[in-house]
Amino acid sequence: MSLFRRAFLPLLLGAALGAPVFAVEMPADSAKPSTALPGVSLLGEPLAMPGLARTRQLRIYLPPGYATSGKRYPVLYMHDGQNLFDHATAYAGEWKVDETLDALAREGKLEMIVVGIDNGQEKRMTELNAWDNEKIGKGEGREYTDFIVKTVKPMIDRKYRTLPGREHTAIMGSSMGGLASHYALVQYPEVFSKAGVFSPAYWTAQPAFDFVASKPVPKDARVFLLMGEKEGPQMNADVKRMAEVVKKTGHPAANTVLKIVPGAEHNEAFWAGELREALLWMFAAPGGGAKALAVSR
Repeated sequence: MSLFRRAFLPLLLGAALGAPVFAVEMPADSAKPSTALPGVSLLGEPLAMPGLARTRQLRIYLPPGYATSGKRYPVLYMHDGQNLFDHATAYAGEWKVDETLDALAREGKLEMIVVGIDNGQEKRMTELNAWDNEKIGKGEGREYTDFIVKTVKPMIDRKYRTLPGREHTAIMGSSMGGLASHYALVQYPEVFSKAGVFSPAYWTAQPAFDFVASKPVPKDARVFLLMGEKEGPQMNADVKRMAEVVKKTGHPAANTVLKIVPGAEHNEAFWAGELREALLWMFAAPGGGAKALAVSR
């Protein structure tokens, strides 16, 4: 597919559906200087994705002191790995995940491992959608989520000092990644207990509402729904509708957040600015903060 079609096909689809414009992630400008902090690295060679006949690069963030702490850490899995840590690889700005978490670690509020799964560029719109869309294509989200659950997570738990239980495992993303994160929480509640659902693109997957309604997640699961007021009428209507669906499943209000930010738009700067609050809420332990647990080596 040409670069023109890769960049503009989703724009045309968004316009046709009366929804926000989402560009496909394009290759980054290698001339831009890296902004990644020392805790960030590429995680080996790209991994094969079973059922999708392609490979995918992973990135990992380790908290300060990981090498000498002897602790085990909660883990957050995030989509669009190119955009999380480094301006040099980001499509339209980075989330500053490493800066945010280094600061939280210094403050003694939260320490964690983050695994970023790179997006598939021209495959992004289908990989992050578990449902077929006649204008976008056949959904590959089931296979993509299985890749995270059955290939990526077991490898991370083997190689790193993680807290592997569901109560310490979260998933987060924005736009199509928000949709994918909500799907993962509902599809695999035994694996994930928290989802950061930022600016979810429910407009690409209307079956998601019935899916969430039919599969209530455990009462302790935490769902952080975030939207910018300027992301469009349909996006705002959809996230409010989903919050109602979650409520009607009987999920506790204390474990659901719906935050709509006045004036906020659909971009990484918005998501980066909300990351700290979302993580502290998602990982807050009953009666205390969320911290790594010390273990013997």
